[in-house]
Amino acid sequence: MDAKSHRATLFIEQVRILARTVFPGEQVLLRLLAPRIAATALPGTFLHIRCDPQLPLRRPLSLMSSDPIRGELTLLFKVVGNGTRLLAAREVGDILDILGPVGVPFRPYPDRPRTILIGGGVGIPPMVFFATRFAQNTTLSWDVPVRSIAPTSHFHRSQMLLLMGSEVPFPFSTHPSRASISGIPEYVTAAMVPLQELGIHTRLASQQGYSGCFQGLVTELARLWLQAQSPDILQQVALYACGPKPMLRATADLAYEYDLPCQVCLEEFMACGVGACAGCVVPVKVEEGTVMKRVCVDGPVFEAEEVF
Repeated sequence: MDAKSHRATLFIEQVRILARTVFPGEQVLLRLLAPRIAATALPGTFLHIRCDPQLPLRRPLSLMSSDPIRGELTLLFKVVGNGTRLLAAREVGDILDILGPVGVPFRPYPDRPRTILIGGGVGIPPMVFFATRFAQNTTLSWDVPVRSIAPTSHFHRSQMLLLMGSEVPFPFSTHPSRASISGIPEYVTAAMVPLQELGIHTRLASQQGYSGCFQGLVTELARLWLQAQSPDILQQVALYACGPKPMLRATADLAYEYDLPCQVCLEEFMACGVGACAGCVVPVKVEEGTVMKRVCVDGPVFEAEEVF
């Protein structure tokens, strides 16, 4: 099926806020009732949200989870401007006008079962979504409904490592993990509790001195892990990342250095969110040279070698 077939699953839905939680650092978690969008949302796709009736333009926000059975979505965002500030002020029971799921999701490499996920700041939610979807032992595809996705043996949660970096307090419960991970310094024990309970290894990085966290950049922690692996292990590894552009560039550099496939989820300012305005174009390398592609519908997920 054509790679653009995901566009046929785009919906405008009136979504009710079921729960709202505020974390330090002006971070807000919303749980939404959105059965049509939840039925087709995949890691890497995003929502285009009308944050408030007084704002005509929508804001793009990434998904942290999607439950197609309960018809629910969760999204985590940080207040960075007027739109997200107004959205953060919405209450439980309020109705949001949402367009989604938008964009091309992550596409796992079947011959690379060792999955290293790297999330930085507001890029953490898509990587958590990626990890939890695999924990359900399902493959990712945009050409079939989520409910009909068949189990796969290509991936296993024990072969997944999620590394997350933040310079504000992490918006989830953490706990020291006793699991030893090759290449990870012994003092780095902070882990995301819900994913640890699913059997997915996680480790946290920050330059703020948070207890149990790697004291540095999350990509530096990823390098330590890669340096400790044998050539046979590296042949099974793929990288996936979402976060600020410097972090994505550093991840792409790691992929080039270790000859690893890598996908990155880009963040760009958007107006229409459906490819009409071309306000979110980025240069992408193709066989014929360099072309301009729209992050909203041609991405937001690209092969790292195409954009860095």
